[in-house]
Amino acid sequence: MSAQDALSPSIPTPGTRPDSPRAPFNPLTPQNLALRDQEFNWDLAAESITVRIRWFGVLVGFVLVNFVGSGENQFILNAILTLGAIYAIVDTWYSLRGLVFLDAAPLLISMMEAVFIGLLCYFDEGLLSPFRFYYFLSLLVCALRHPAWMTYISLLFHTASYAALTFSVTLTNERMLALVFMLVLMLWVTWATVSLSDLLMRAGRRLAMLNDVLRQNQGELEQRINERTRQLQESQAMLVQHEKQAAFGLLAAGIAHEVGNPLAAISSLVQLLNRRDIDAHTREKLHLVDDQLRRIQRTLRELVDFSRPATNVETNCDIHEVLGAALSIAKYYKRKKGKRIVTAFAENIPRVRAVRDQLVQVFLNLILNALDATEEGGQIHISTSIADGWLRIDIRDDGHGIEPAARSRIFQPYFTTKSTGTGLGLFVCRNIIEQQLYGRIELTASSSSGSTFTVFLTSDAIQSIGQRPAGIEVGELPAEELA
Repeated sequence: MSAQDALSPSIPTPGTRPDSPRAPFNPLTPQNLALRDQEFNWDLAAESITVRIRWFGVLVGFVLVNFVGSGENQFILNAILTLGAIYAIVDTWYSLRGLVFLDAAPLLISMMEAVFIGLLCYFDEGLLSPFRFYYFLSLLVCALRHPAWMTYISLLFHTASYAALTFSVTLTNERMLALVFMLVLMLWVTWATVSLSDLLMRAGRRLAMLNDVLRQNQGELEQRINERTRQLQESQAMLVQHEKQAAFGLLAAGIAHEVGNPLAAISSLVQLLNRRDIDAHTREKLHLVDDQLRRIQRTLRELVDFSRPATNVETNCDIHEVLGAALSIAKYYKRKKGKRIVTAFAENIPRVRAVRDQLVQVFLNLILNALDATEEGGQIHISTSIADGWLRIDIRDDGHGIEPAARSRIFQPYFTTKSTGTGLGLFVCRNIIEQQLYGRIELTASSSSGSTFTVFLTSDAIQSIGQRPAGIEVGELPAEELA
């Protein structure tokens, strides 16, 4: 196997649980409350209101000039209003495109509006013209679109416009009083509209912020629902696997009982025959029969022991003894013929605190998968070593490897690359190793020359010792021994 074919294992930190949940997201922290401009654009919202106010002023102006007013200077007033309508059309066109007309020159717009309103009042009824209330609309528009200081500058332009209108006629006490009253009223409108605009702007930003938090919470909720759904599906898959194992245990116990009774009778008959005076050849054959009977009884005991309901009591397990127990079951697998299992165990491996039956189940499943992947005449290599605070158990076959597209899915429930099988074996192995033992099981290498599955386990004793590489090949189970 070439080095480039190897898959780099992501070894977790010793003593920590794999895939531990991260700290929950808190949407109310200052960094998460920051307003994003692309999510809330006050300028465009204010421009939409401004366009409506402009059209309101233009349409009301045409009504006042043509249906309510005295009719004097009607042509001039209609011409001025037409210019206002043209400006409103251009402003509307920009607004529909998501832009603001003359956005870079707000003070120029305020000055133009002051002149525009002053001319309307001058050619209408002077200080008593209803167009004088357009100053308020202009200040409202400016307060909605621009900062407070710019609105107060616009107030100065409008004050100058109205003052010029006042001084263009003969001054009287009543007109001076009207001027003062109008200026005070414009100042109050400016203050009120600036305050209202600031309130609306802060409310809009707050709503945008809350909407952002709501979307974040919705996304987290969907993630939690998906996670709970996945966990439920995995729990159901585990339940199915446990039910199958329970059914297999009952079946194995029944078979052992039904087969055990005839075997006991046959064994008794063989012992009776051995007590008789028989020739040496016959006695030798009876010994062979007795050996085979004992072998069948031993096989039945191993089958029943493996299928017996497991306990959840943790013990200090010798990992090599656990591997031996798994191998003692694997030797009866139907696809064992012509294959060898070679072991290379490190010396003085500390014990691991675990449920023994669960470890046997994990290693048996990995060994059976390796036997399935290995052709007749091939080998399965099992090695143990200690590195970086982890006990590492490698199970390597010399099959054809796993397709790249399937590597990320092999630990998912119900996924299998074999024509037979439930697709739950590796999924159950992963749950046992990660959820119960806080370890990790990974596909650490896969190529056309075979695959390697690695189980990482740890304990305080393992973390306290240094590197301990795998030993030489100290054990071998050839095909004839597996038979």
